[in-house]
Amino acid sequence: MKTFSIAIVGIAALVGTPVLAADLAVKAPPPVVAPPLSWTGPYAGIAGGYGWGHSDQWDPGFCVTDCVFGDFDGSYKINGGLVGGTVGQNWQWGAWVFGVESDWSWADISGSSNTCGLKSGFPHSCGTKLDFLGTLRGRLGVPIGPNSAWLPYVTGGLAYGQVKAWDNFTPANGSDYRDGWTAGGGIEVLFAPNWSFKVEYLFVDLGNKVMFNVAPGVPEWVSVRDNVVRIGINYQSR
Repeated sequence: MKTFSIAIVGIAALVGTPVLAADLAVKAPPPVVAPPLSWTGPYAGIAGGYGWGHSDQWDPGFCVTDCVFGDFDGSYKINGGLVGGTVGQNWQWGAWVFGVESDWSWADISGSSNTCGLKSGFPHSCGTKLDFLGTLRGRLGVPIGPNSAWLPYVTGGLAYGQVKAWDNFTPANGSDYRDGWTAGGGIEVLFAPNWSFKVEYLFVDLGNKVMFNVAPGVPEWVSVRDNVVRIGINYQSR
């Protein structure tokens, strides 16, 4: 009887062991979750797009009758393309990404009017052209989406460019390096470990300054304001 009891216990142990092992094998390890991507690091890239805006020209003029300052304006649209390079640096602190970005673009943004000085009694053509555009801006964004790969951001800072203008009344022309300001925003997305794609909008104001004298002692003022939409690709170093 004693021998039979020991045999039963041994059989139970042998049968129970694989059952217990099977129970343990069912428990799968927790899934591996990829850590959020970091935006910290320097980057460089290329960008290009389209600009459109407005330019005004005016001077004290040669008034014939019933004229006030401003009636001699040339006012017209400007538009064209631009392409160039970008360098920058991002720092990610918690849920925020702070950055500094600089860019320079060759530009062909221009416009003209054939009715400058119409109310002065001497209608003629005049025009403006932006030869290049550069900016130095701060950026502030919040990463969103899977692995924090999307970065909507706002940006603003210094803008500068080379402006040319002309007036065919005498005729006269001039070229001037301008500085002003810019503000806008965009969205950037990491599509590979070190590569990102962005779409960006900027409003650019290069101010209102004297460009040349349309006649001796008669200064010509020219303003340039532009909207820029561009796309770009950056390589991020981490």
